[in-house]
Amino acid sequence: MATIDRWLLPDGIEEVLPPEAARIETARRRVLDLFHGWGYELVITPHVEFLESLLTGAGQDLDLKTFKITDPLSGRQMGFRADITPQVARVDSHTLRREGPSRLCYVGSVLHAKPRALSTSRSPIQLGAELYGDGGVSADIEVISLMLEMLELAEVPNVHMDLGHVGVYRGLARAAGLSGEAEQRLFDALQRKAVDEVRELTSGLPAGPAGMLQALATLCGGRDVLRVAREVLAQAPADVQVALEGLERIADTLAQRFPQLPLYFDLGELRGYHYHTGVVFAAFVPGVGQSIAQGGRYDDIGADFGRARPATGFSTDLKTLVTLGQAELTEPSLGIWAPFDMTPQLWETIRGLRAEGQCVVQALEGQAPDAVACDRQLINDGGAWQVVPLAR
Repeated sequence: MATIDRWLLPDGIEEVLPPEAARIETARRRVLDLFHGWGYELVITPHVEFLESLLTGAGQDLDLKTFKITDPLSGRQMGFRADITPQVARVDSHTLRREGPSRLCYVGSVLHAKPRALSTSRSPIQLGAELYGDGGVSADIEVISLMLEMLELAEVPNVHMDLGHVGVYRGLARAAGLSGEAEQRLFDALQRKAVDEVRELTSGLPAGPAGMLQALATLCGGRDVLRVAREVLAQAPADVQVALEGLERIADTLAQRFPQLPLYFDLGELRGYHYHTGVVFAAFVPGVGQSIAQGGRYDDIGADFGRARPATGFSTDLKTLVTLGQAELTEPSLGIWAPFDMTPQLWETIRGLRAEGQCVVQALEGQAPDAVACDRQLINDGGAWQVVPLAR
């Protein structure tokens, strides 16, 4: 029988050790404080739920990422959460059932059956914020601005923002009469920027709709892309014009609030097309192949939970945020070593120091001072306990 290395972890599953765990926890607290300052309330969702809930709405694309098990109590299939967003949507639409805008945030570990990319973790700590109950551009602007402030708080350098709007393609495809397999094939070609293939797939359409759909493959670049899009898509349906107006409002506001932020627009970018309904956005940094934070609008996500609600939000991996950020995440100071002594005077001294926020490690019987965990010690000086440096 082969020997099993019981200390091995599965590929993509990692533990976080000191002092990195302390840095992640410090970042978590700071970001949640930022969210609180914007009025976002923290919710904590379960690690496991019935599949019908986890794979609803925005969760449809999560099927291949979700670890599945059978609940021994009910006999129903359950899944370990691979994305917290559908859970928060359930909380908003079914549990809280508030009227008007609702701002919620969350942080927690998720588990992926398959990694997002070969080099990424299968156990990220997902952090995000969601704004429910408002379908306006101002809500999109708020969550994008909050995401950018979060990246500024973490001092992530050289952030670039990508912006798109799935409503542009949806509106053009609908006006051209595309649906089903034809729409999906064109969608796939646009994602690959396969200009010749896009041209071939639209060759049987009237010249107007065909030309506008073909243009999506090349409508990408800086702020001028939106001006060109206005000209090229001038004959597009009203919902496409509304989408372009929304992108312009977002671009203008971000240019005012974050003037140093490079903005890149891609009207053929359909990230999350199967569940996003409006603007989509993502933050990138040089040298990292995947987005470091991403989000978008996904209206009516709560319909399967009994109440359709407009929604917009974003998420990131807290561990990635800490790795890429340059913010000073001060590690906890070393503690104070207290000797093994059962006298009430020492006990009251230790309690007082801990109440002040100090870390006090008291020796077990016969234990020597721990110079790894402590840099000071308590000594009895004439009947009074004093904190002095610990000799190393």
